[in-house]
Amino acid sequence: MKKVLLALALCVSFSGMAQLVNVTSIDKVNIPENAANKVAAISPQGDYILVTTDHNQGLTKYDLATGATQVVTQAQGAGFDTKISSDGKTIVYREKTTKNRLQMTAVKSMNLETGAEQQIVKSTRDLQGVAIEGNTAVAMNKGKMSKKALDDGKPQVNAPVLSTQNFKMYITHNGNTTEFMPAGDYRYIWTSMSPDASKALFYCSGKGAYVCNVDGSGLKALGDVQAPKWMGNDMVVGMTTTDDGEVFTSGEIVVVDLNGTKQVLTSEDVVALYPLPAQEKIVFSTPTGEAYIINLK
Repeated sequence: MKKVLLALALCVSFSGMAQLVNVTSIDKVNIPENAANKVAAISPQGDYILVTTDHNQGLTKYDLATGATQVVTQAQGAGFDTKISSDGKTIVYREKTTKNRLQMTAVKSMNLETGAEQQIVKSTRDLQGVAIEGNTAVAMNKGKMSKKALDDGKPQVNAPVLSTQNFKMYITHNGNTTEFMPAGDYRYIWTSMSPDASKALFYCSGKGAYVCNVDGSGLKALGDVQAPKWMGNDMVVGMTTTDDGEVFTSGEIVVVDLNGTKQVLTSEDVVALYPLPAQEKIVFSTPTGEAYIINLK
């Protein structure tokens, strides 16, 4: 069998630091060589990743066990905030086009086993967010929800859905969409609901990451944890970076609990960016088009 993962010595000394997770290894993934590559998503089972370009063009499925690749789509914008269903069989992605010099965005789904596609939202100028709940793909457009089943069942959306427009955050529940800015009047990005749908996670530019209950209560600051993603319901993974105004000069992958206790997972040997968790793995990219997996115990 082709050897897909190459061990890399990126160990961090944790003496005197909080231990939220145990890192067993950090391995380089042999994705196709391209300096513009980055990881767009990892399947919930942790068996494959989706690779895109640094301009979010196209998606290529990369099997972590065999190294086999499958071009999924060449669509512009497909690599931005790509979603994968809980069974790993279906992806939901954006497709950007230009009409009369205006950028439009459609939302589509694709079954990776059959290649079957369906359109969730027609091309629009006002897409606010995309999510998957159970068997249902959800898209927020002009403050209204579109939903379609990813299988033969009926679409069902019970959990609140977060979305953003003009850097304001909104929450949609039971068909009602309201402005939701519990940290105050800041620019809201990187928003997501916890897996149990009880808490909201978001990042306020210039302030940092926050978590709160879905009614806006219990606001907690997590520090400057950029591109935060949920790891279960009690921890968040993200990155801390520095840059020179044009490119990243450093990047570390960190895990933080909901009390703000932080653990650094990578060393200064690599500029680690945009972590994505699944099972006992965290995949991240580098500015030079490499991908690595942090294996946890």
